[in-house]
Amino acid sequence: MFSILTTQCNSLKAYVTQDNVLMSTLSVREAVYYSAQLQLPDTMPPPEKRAHADRVIREMGLGDAMDTRIGGRITKGISGGQRKRVSICIEMLTRPRLLFLDEPTSGLDSAASYHVMSHIARIAVREGMTVVAAVHQPSGDVFELFHGLCLLAAGKTVFFGTVADATEFFTLNGFPCPHLRSPSDHFLRTINKDFDEEFAESSKTNRKTAAEAIDILTTAYKSSSYAEKTTNQIVEMKHMDGASFRRRDQASFSTKLLVLTRRSFLNMHRDIGYYWMRLAVYMGIGVCLGTIFYQVGYSYSSIQSRCEVIMYTTALLTFMSIGGFPSFVEDVKIFRKERLSGHYGVSEFVISNTLSATPYLSVIAVLPGAMLYYLTGLTKGVDHFTYFVIVLCMCCLLVESLMMIIAAIVPDFLMGIVIGAGVQGVMMLNGGFFRLPSELPKPIWKYPCYYISFHKYAVQGFYKNEFMGLTFPSDQLIESNVTISGIQVLESKLQVEMGYSKWVNLAILCGMMVIYRTIFFAIVKITETIRPKLGGKRGCVR
Repeated sequence: MFSILTTQCNSLKAYVTQDNVLMSTLSVREAVYYSAQLQLPDTMPPPEKRAHADRVIREMGLGDAMDTRIGGRITKGISGGQRKRVSICIEMLTRPRLLFLDEPTSGLDSAASYHVMSHIARIAVREGMTVVAAVHQPSGDVFELFHGLCLLAAGKTVFFGTVADATEFFTLNGFPCPHLRSPSDHFLRTINKDFDEEFAESSKTNRKTAAEAIDILTTAYKSSSYAEKTTNQIVEMKHMDGASFRRRDQASFSTKLLVLTRRSFLNMHRDIGYYWMRLAVYMGIGVCLGTIFYQVGYSYSSIQSRCEVIMYTTALLTFMSIGGFPSFVEDVKIFRKERLSGHYGVSEFVISNTLSATPYLSVIAVLPGAMLYYLTGLTKGVDHFTYFVIVLCMCCLLVESLMMIIAAIVPDFLMGIVIGAGVQGVMMLNGGFFRLPSELPKPIWKYPCYYISFHKYAVQGFYKNEFMGLTFPSDQLIESNVTISGIQVLESKLQVEMGYSKWVNLAILCGMMVIYRTIFFAIVKITETIRPKLGGKRGCVR
């Protein structure tokens, strides 16, 4: 059942989805205020934005829950009905001229449903809004608020007109509303054919089935004056000036970028599973790795030990980044929902996510990196250690970019973790440690997998940072007084490409990170282009 609260339509549109896609770590006040900063223009002073956000929150009956976190998989937070009202609050901030509500009363009791919908109806009349609400089971009081009604069944229009005309239309075609029954219940019961088979088996009366009722009503509607009136209204709307649907002024690109960065940073800080849990695991790995390879020294056997420390650090610490995939999926869902209402663009989301994640990834790289670096006794020097943690941080950023691509393609976090682990596993095998580059089969594994694996450039950068400038005694079984240089180790034993410096390896990693973020950007843009075309082929039944 689609219901329309008023009939004036002009500029700004908004859409409240059935699912309450909200950032669980924010309080009600923070969620609405951040949204106000994104949607309202820069010409409005911040105190005025905050006051407007507070006013909208109180209008939806959320004054007592202002400072309560929304909650999600970690904390309980507010109730489902309150989440629905927060979603409506966010879209009501700009007083849109055209507001779509998908199941606005789901999760609300009858009293809350009436207060919320009556408030929306008052604003609709006062502001000249058009509100289109898809409702399954409206109460009698809520149903009386609607000015227009559209009944759909099996992809067909059963009726489209005023509420009063709907009752008359059903009566004229042999389906009068019984005394003391709500018209909305009667309409839905008449055209709901899900239980026709059960009804036919249990009923011995001549009462028509819902499928028959739908055929009678749709046929009658097509030849009625109601359909002709609707057709004339649609023709008039097609000739309306498109300029009336242009969006109002919003916040600037820089303001949106700043607000999204602050909001994402706060979300990452409060979400234990985003980075803090990984940091604890990384610290534990650093202690284990540092004590197992404690002070490897400069003997000939230390060459292999240094290589193992480097590869294990690169492989495991980057592999653990898939632990944040559920949070990535939630971020992408929130982005898609807010993007659907036009709160901000793809560029702002990608850049703000990168800016907010970088400080946390730096902490993850520096603390465990310093622990294992000095415990294992890798090459001393501030410059060597700085390069080590920078490359480690870049690898984490790169893997997160890869997981964002997977999150955009595979929204299910269990499937996404499996796919992400598989992709990283293949990259590790071709990183040049488990098999030397000359030993890799050239079809597929060396060309192109070896050259597109970020492990190759990370490991070779680490190797150059570690071995250049060092000397090691030769194998004692051959000659005890001969030494080999770090460059010889790199060229002959590890087959590292020496035609460029370690900083080029770092630059390549930076470039790959940018490419992955660009691919994510392109996937989201392509999805936005394709989804309306696919969505237009699906019927909507209410």
